[in-house]
Parts: sequence; C-alpha cells; structure tokens
Amino acid sequence: MAFFGGVPRLIVPDQWRAGVSKPCYWDPVLNRTYEEWAQHNSVAVVPARPRKPRDKAKVEQGVLLAGRWIVAALRKRQFFSLAELNQAIAEMRDRLNRRPFRKLVGSREEMFQQLDRPALEPLPAQPYVFAHWSRQRIGLDYHIEFDGHHYSAPFQLARQQVEIRATASTVELLYRGKRVASHARSHQRPGMTTLEDHKPKSHRRLQWSPAEAREWAETIGPLTRLFVEAVLAAVLIPRLRDRTHP
Repeated sequence: MAFFGGVPRLIVPDQWRAGVSKPCYWDPVLNRTYEEWAQHNSVAVVPARPRKPRDKAKVEQGVLLAGRWIVAALRKRQFFSLAELNQAIAEMRDRLNRRPFRKLVGSREEMFQQLDRPALEPLPAQPYVFAHWSRQRIGLDYHIEFDGHHYSAPFQLARQQVEIRATASTVELLYRGKRVASHARSHQRPGMTTLEDHKPKSHRRLQWSPAEAREWAETIGPLTRLFVEAVLAAVLIPRLRDRTHP
C-alpha cells in the first residue's frame, strides 16, 4: 500500500492457503494476520471464487505481462544478492509501466496517476505492525510455549485454549477475545517469563531463603537435608542459592 501511495476500497486476491484459512465459494475465512492487516488499512478483502477465472482476469494478464517483460528479460543475468535482484526488477518494472500503449494513448503509469491514484484512500497514520497468530492450550504450570520461550498466563486459565498474538516486541494472550496477559518478547531459548500476579497464592509463598529451605528439610529428615543442600549447590537455581537472607 505504501508503494501505491494509498489504499483501495477492495482487494480481490486468489484463495491461496497462506491468506485464506478456510476456502469457501461465497464466504471464505481469512488468515488472522491477513484479516488484521485488512482491518488496519480499512480495506475489504474478497478472495476470488474457486474455478472462476474471470474474477481475477486482469491480474492473470498482469502476471503474464510481468513474466514476459521482466522475468524473461532477466533470466540470463546473474545476481549475487537479493537487493541487487530487487533493484533490477524495479528498473524493469518502471520501464514497463512507462512503455506507451500500442492501441491507446499514454502508458500504464500515466493511467494510474489519472484514474487510480485519485480514487485511493489515504494511508493509515501508523504503519501496520506484523503479528503472528496461533492457538495453544495453557499447561498445568500456567505457561504457554512460543518460539522456544515460555510465558505465563493467569493460573485460573490452566488447560484453557488461548490465542497468541506475537509481534517483534510483545507476546499477548487472548481468551475469548479478551487480552489476559502481555509480555515483552524474549528470544532466550530455553527460557521462562513469569509474572507474580499469574501465580496462585501457594506458589507465591515458595520464595524461601536457603536458611528457610534447610530448616524445612530438617523437619523431614537427614536425607531430605542432604538433598536440599545438593539442590542449593547446583547451578540450576542460582537465584535461590545466591540470596543473602540469614
């Protein structure tokens, strides 16, 4: 949309699997990310109907034209980076758009400036932030796993299915359309991000100092004391081991 300098009122894509989660002749279900993008830009998306080539005849002609004048023209050239290839494609695209029509006056670029550009709606004030959507059931430990990292959810929602909306900076959990948790995205793998408010009261009370852990172990027996000492010495829980409470 930024390339065109505006937003059309309607987009007619193909019913490709990445954008249409549930193909349908009259009422297809869009991919959640694609639907959110359309809502952000205030544009309607009506995928072409299956086995109805006339719904997108002009698009097919445009693909054929680009294949002949851009892809075919570059087929014998060698490129060493994606940026170099994109630059060459952009040059050929601009050349094709400025090429005069054979039977009409003007070019594609001139027709776009005269007819299409004035009909476009303005771009949104803020650019769209790409978000990855998925579904997952919260575990018994009231955490979900996304991209190798575990994030907490309110413990009351254990075993419930939630939607995950992940951007480059945040991970949000939604239950029945309502946001129930929001975390700063972490790329630590493995790792765990837990909010205190998400823990049950019984888990919040388990913030013992080493002395408290040893005192509890003594009430159980000498073997339990040895086990606790071994755990405190392990590197698996340095936070508890390094606490300086008496």
